[in-house]
Amino acid sequence: LRMRAMRIAGAILATLSFISDVQGSPAGMTKRFGKSGDVIRGVNLGGLFVLEPWIKPSLFKEWEGANPQVVDEWTYCAALGKNECESRLQKHWSTWVTESDIATLAMLGINHVRIPIGYWAFTVKDGEPYVQGQLPYLKKVIEWTGKHNLNAVLDLHGVPGSQNGFDNSGKLGGIHWQETQENIDRSIYAVEEIARIAAQYPDIVDAIEVVNEPAIWGLSKQGIIDFYKRAYTSFRQIAPHAIMVIHDAFVSPSEWVDYDVSGWENVILDTHTYHVFVGSRLTLSRDGHLQATCQDAVNVRNFNNKLWTVTGEWSLATTDCAKWLNGFGKGSRWDGSLPWEKNGPVYQGATCSGQNSIAAWDSSTRVFFRQFAEAQMDAYEAGSGWFFWNFKTEDADDWNYIKLAQNGLIPNPPTDRHYSRYSLDNNRWNIKINSPWCHE
Repeated sequence: LRMRAMRIAGAILATLSFISDVQGSPAGMTKRFGKSGDVIRGVNLGGLFVLEPWIKPSLFKEWEGANPQVVDEWTYCAALGKNECESRLQKHWSTWVTESDIATLAMLGINHVRIPIGYWAFTVKDGEPYVQGQLPYLKKVIEWTGKHNLNAVLDLHGVPGSQNGFDNSGKLGGIHWQETQENIDRSIYAVEEIARIAAQYPDIVDAIEVVNEPAIWGLSKQGIIDFYKRAYTSFRQIAPHAIMVIHDAFVSPSEWVDYDVSGWENVILDTHTYHVFVGSRLTLSRDGHLQATCQDAVNVRNFNNKLWTVTGEWSLATTDCAKWLNGFGKGSRWDGSLPWEKNGPVYQGATCSGQNSIAAWDSSTRVFFRQFAEAQMDAYEAGSGWFFWNFKTEDADDWNYIKLAQNGLIPNPPTDRHYSRYSLDNNRWNIKINSPWCHE
C-alpha cells in the first residue's frame, strides 16, 4: 500500500511538471512516433504477457481465500507447476488479445498499442517458476497491429529481482533488481531480445521501453541512469530505427532537468498519472478531478525540456473499487475495506457498489466520465500523447477503453471532443483553457 501510494504520488508530480511541448523539437529528437508523426493516442495491452489479478480475475479466482495466496505470475506458476501453468497461459495468450480487438481499436481511432512483457519471456533460470512460449503470440499481435495500420511500443514491464515490488513486475514483494550484476545483465539481454523483435518489424514497432516503473524509493537513481545508458547503447546496435522510452522512476521532475543525454537521439520520457492511489486525488469531488487536469495541462503546455514526454498510463477510474486493484485479496480505500491514512471510507457511506459498471452509471455520471476523458486527453496531448490503461478488462469498466468508447464515454474517434480545451488550427492541436472547469 505504501509503495503504491508513493508510486502514484510520484507519477502525479511527474505528470504535472516534467513534460515537453509537442510544438517544439527538443534537442536530440529527430523523429516522431508512428507512421504519420501525429500525437500518440494509444492503449496498453495489459494483462497479456504479465498477469495482474484485477485485469482478469477469472485466472486467479480459484485461490480466493486460499493460504498461501497466489498473487502474481510468479506464484501463479509456482502453484500450478510448469506444465499446467504453460497449458493455462497458452490458452490465455491465444484469447486475451485477438485480431478483432486490434481491429476494433483501429476503428476507434487508436494509433498505437503499448505491449507489456516480462523478462521471463526471454530468460528463465533454475529456481524461477515462470514459463515461456510468449514470443509467437507477441509476433502475431505485432503483425495484427501493422495489418490494421497501428504502431507498437514494446515495454519491458518486469525485470529480474523486480524493479518496484508490484505484482505487475511479475513478483510482488521486495525491490531487488539492482542487488546483483546478474539481474542487470539479464535485463539488458531481455532489452536486446526485444530489440531483435523490433528490428524484424521496423515499420510497426517504433519504440522500446527499456524498463517500466523503476521505483526510486528502492533503487539508486544513478543505477537507473547507468542502466538507461547501457540499454541505449545495446539496443541501438540492433534496432537503430527505434525510439527509446525511459520511465521517470517517480522522481521529481527537477531532478531530471540536468540529466545528461548529450549525443543521444530519439529518447522519450514516460510518466504515469492516476487519480485513485493517493488520498489527495482519490478524495476529490468530480469537479476537483476535472480541475486537477487543468493544472496538469498548464504545466504540460508550459514545460519545454530536452525530452518529449508521453503519458504511458492513465484511466477514467476515480475510485479504487475494481476487484483486487490494490492486490489480490485486498479491498479498497474508497469504502474503507483497505487500511489507509483516513482509517475509513472516503466519506461516510461510500460504497463500491456499481462504481465499476457502466450499466449502473446514471446520466450525470456518464457526462462526468466523458468530460474527465476529454480533460485528460487534452492535458496529455500537450505532451507527445498518451496510452490508456487498459484496452479491456473483465470486470472494471472504468479501466476498459473499448467498452468506454463504444458507450460514448470516451471520444470516438479521440478527436471528437465535446468539452475540449483544444482547437484544431491548421492541422495542429493548440491548447485553449476554455471550459466549464478551467480558466486562464
